[in-house]
Amino acid sequence: MLPPQSDCRDICKVLVCLTHSRLLPKGLQLHAYVIKLGFETLPLVCHHLINFYSKTNLPHSSHKLFDSFPQKSATTWSSVISAFAQNDLPHLALRFFRRMLRHGLLPDDHTLPTATKSCAALSSLPTAHSLHALALKSANHFDVFVGSSLVDMYAKCGEINNARKVFDEMPHKNVVSWSGLIYGYSQLGLDEEALNLFKCALQQDYDIRVNDFTLSSVLRVCSASTLFELGKQVHGLCFKTSFDSSCFVASSLISLYSKCGVVEGGYKVFEEVKVRNLGMWNAMLIACAQHAHTGKTFELFEEMGSVGVKPNFITFLCLLYACSHAGLVERGKHYFGLMKEHGIEPGSQHYATMVDLLGRAGKLDEAFRVIEGMPMEPTESVWGALLTGCRIHGNTEWASFVADRIFEMGAVSSGINVLLSNAYAAAGRWEEAARARKMLRDQGIKKETGLSWVEEGNRVHTFAAGDRSHGKTKEIYEKLEELGEKIAKAGYVADTSFVLKEVDGDEKSQTIRYHSERLAIAFGLITFPQERPIRVMKNLRVCGDCHTAIKFISKCTGRVIIVRDNNRFHRFEEGKCTCGDYW
Repeated sequence: MLPPQSDCRDICKVLVCLTHSRLLPKGLQLHAYVIKLGFETLPLVCHHLINFYSKTNLPHSSHKLFDSFPQKSATTWSSVISAFAQNDLPHLALRFFRRMLRHGLLPDDHTLPTATKSCAALSSLPTAHSLHALALKSANHFDVFVGSSLVDMYAKCGEINNARKVFDEMPHKNVVSWSGLIYGYSQLGLDEEALNLFKCALQQDYDIRVNDFTLSSVLRVCSASTLFELGKQVHGLCFKTSFDSSCFVASSLISLYSKCGVVEGGYKVFEEVKVRNLGMWNAMLIACAQHAHTGKTFELFEEMGSVGVKPNFITFLCLLYACSHAGLVERGKHYFGLMKEHGIEPGSQHYATMVDLLGRAGKLDEAFRVIEGMPMEPTESVWGALLTGCRIHGNTEWASFVADRIFEMGAVSSGINVLLSNAYAAAGRWEEAARARKMLRDQGIKKETGLSWVEEGNRVHTFAAGDRSHGKTKEIYEKLEELGEKIAKAGYVADTSFVLKEVDGDEKSQTIRYHSERLAIAFGLITFPQERPIRVMKNLRVCGDCHTAIKFISKCTGRVIIVRDNNRFHRFEEGKCTCGDYW
């Protein structure tokens, strides 16, 4: 304990040390000592006490202390506003910010960034415009910290053009301004802009030092676009800057490797980081589930519990997803029931995944009972999951029933309408299928074109069904003819039921032979060396016939072929697929 003759500065120094070490009991003792000495009314001591309670996750104690202080300076106001913002209380932070303005105090380069952070958390565009105007009025917009916070605020509010305008007008930029804009572009799916800006940050601003937030944003772009080669280069930069041990970067790296079909790389990243947050565990769980490493998914969940990491709603989504794509109905029910034991109420996504699990397993009646028991209105995803089950099991009666429920919802996505059309077409009910297609046309919606792509160096080669626009079209189609003969001799017979239109048998065989994933695989076979796996990304579900054909191709060529469709990953090797023909 400090001696009685210690002055205000000594107390503040100790408070700063206790704040950094988050030692609440010692801090409470010191606060009592401060009251005994009568130092609590000193502005500097009050500021440090407010900050101490903020950093120890007691913002309401900061609030109480603030209210008891008779003379509030700009620093005192700034401290309590920061306490609310740092403890995820953005509404309170902005309320006190407005109170400060009403007391005639103008914000400075510390208070404004705190207010913009709270505004970003709420995604409140009107408040964003007001804060920007206040920064201009007070001439703080030229300050690098204020300018950077404005960029970040606009980016998180989805106003990327305003974010870019502020960014371009800043005389000096720091890592926050670069990172905020890169994040904004990545969140809006403007991947090319995000990557170009990242390159500019590295090439033009030699003083810039990227941080884990910047690298995580760029890695998310690489994941979304499945830019594996670029992602590996960014991973190298993470290693060089020692950010590879950051949980945020590690989570993004796991996602990158997983989404690019290299789940082994995700395992390696996971094992190398010894201190893991929940985000890392969830990233590894979904990677395992998507790659049909179902047993490993369950092992990781058990390991989470043993090290004291508490699961959240995303964790259980990963577990249910793994069960759904492995047909593990009873295990899925177990995890669904386990949620409430962990204090988590199932949301619409969990119900959709449960319906998907039961629907894929052919338990359509039970799936519908789950929907009936939902505490909220069924979403499009929930009905879509049941419709998928109807499609897989060819149950047009159930499909018609589900369609009626979907139509009652009003406007739905093109994917649901296409599912309905395909279900009718598979049953040969062409008039109903045409009616579903007409609904799309009446709404001005076009069916998403099926595309497959392969990355070669820094270039992505994209193919559509029957595509003849590629520079190597001749070689690709020659390879397909050669493969057709080989797999036919090995026992492959085309299943033309997956061509959902009224054409004769020969035309159906030709149509299915030139699906986009087969063109991409043929390109990979003529381009990549024998030891390199062929990784194909696809935006739609791979059809059953192509799945069978690729198994034969992997057997006849001795190649490892990895196909990611919009459901999961399929790793074909020696005539087998990791999904076990259940997807």
